[in-house]
Amino acid sequence: MITAGIDIGAKTTKAVIVKDGQVVGKGKALTGFDQLEAANKAYDEALRQAGVSRADVAKVVATGAGKDVLDFANDKITEIGAAARGGVFLFPQARTVIDVGAEESRVVKCDTGGKVADFAVNEKCAAGAGTFVETMARALEVSVEEMSKISLESTKEVPMNAQCTVFAESEVVSLVHARTPKADIARAVHDAIASRISSMVRRVGIEREVVLIGGMGYNVGFVASLKCDLGVDIHVPADPEFVSAIGAAVAGAS
Repeated sequence: MITAGIDIGAKTTKAVIVKDGQVVGKGKALTGFDQLEAANKAYDEALRQAGVSRADVAKVVATGAGKDVLDFANDKITEIGAAARGGVFLFPQARTVIDVGAEESRVVKCDTGGKVADFAVNEKCAAGAGTFVETMARALEVSVEEMSKISLESTKEVPMNAQCTVFAESEVVSLVHARTPKADIARAVHDAIASRISSMVRRVGIEREVVLIGGMGYNVGFVASLKCDLGVDIHVPADPEFVSAIGAAVAGAS
């Protein structure tokens, strides 16, 4: 059976083709203003990689912030449900799935089949998501990738008190003017996000194994900060931003 999962996120849209329990194709596009166009672009790339046509796909399942615009989807699944299904599909022992994207973050506690037992969502403020890092990187005049790496070189813990992106940016500028090393500032930014995510994890109750998905999974500095804050090991898949799309495709096959 061939199914497709399409995750229309705030920043990027991801599509995945699953055939007989194996991921055989992936595609990604910037979401932009036209969510449906981005979905079609990502879907066509995933189909090309898989070597199949739209007619070969038995079911298309949509998820993400823009799931309602996908007019050719056969079904929809919530972002929370997709994260749980995808996390457990890749890591069968996973019981806590942390999803940190561009504008939202969520923590899901799930059972052996990927069924949601409890969850917490941070959707009111960008300070707990990837946009926060992008904003702080601009203030430091470095790329997000560079910022993620130099934070690992930090030798001093610098507290960041601001809980708002706007105020935090001002705090970063003040630290720069105080000649605080960029590595220490970068670590402070990642520690601040990790602290917000950790509080969500503890709210739902942490259960091992723990999996981190979403675009922030590529950020090695954030991963290090989160591991330190939670005090547990964290599994990060090779392509963390595709996991919710995988979860949607897996849901379509059940």
